[in-house]
Amino acid sequence: MLDRLAVRALIREVSVPLFPQPSHPPEWQPPHSPGITPGFPGWLEERLFDQRIVMLRGQLNAETASGIVAALLTLDSAGPEAIHLHVSSSGGDLSAALSVVDVLDALAAPVHALVTAEAGGAALAVIAAADQRAAYRHARFKLSEPRTAGVTGTADEVAAAAGQHLRELEEVVIRLAELTGKPRSRIEDDLSGGRSLSAAEAVDYGLIDEVVTPKKNGPR
Repeated sequence: MLDRLAVRALIREVSVPLFPQPSHPPEWQPPHSPGITPGFPGWLEERLFDQRIVMLRGQLNAETASGIVAALLTLDSAGPEAIHLHVSSSGGDLSAALSVVDVLDALAAPVHALVTAEAGGAALAVIAAADQRAAYRHARFKLSEPRTAGVTGTADEVAAAAGQHLRELEEVVIRLAELTGKPRSRIEDDLSGGRSLSAAEAVDYGLIDEVVTPKKNGPR
């Protein structure tokens, strides 16, 4: 049986202080919230968003399309002013592009697309769905067939996915034919041949309405 002194020593070993010394709290870090535009810092995206500008940069996929759709819907609900969609994309997944097209078709606010560097493949479908289309004078256009996301599975599943892709591709061809006034056979040939266009040639082709001209220097 422990004597009284041994009990007191044991209590001192296991007890904790009534008033522990406050520890320094860890330095606060803002929560990480990745933006919808690859390579853009969050503060810059916020500034662009305040100006009702949405960026479509790089390859279109399900993730980037979801971010673009969310931004478009948010701006549309905020007011009727035009939304500016800046495009620099060589293409991507056709299904991702069509998800953006569906939202563009449903928006109340007009959407003005501006090609800042390049546009091709699936990005052409997005541009065609805008209410107004323009490009910087050094922008380039690549008429190429939009690709589909990789599909794996049984032979029947792959065949079904291929059939769906062909139906979606036909929708894009029809929209481009209506936009440009050219026959579908011409659009199909240009897409399969990978025709390239300058900004000025894209105006003549009917893909865009105008080329943004440089500002004239004022009097010195």
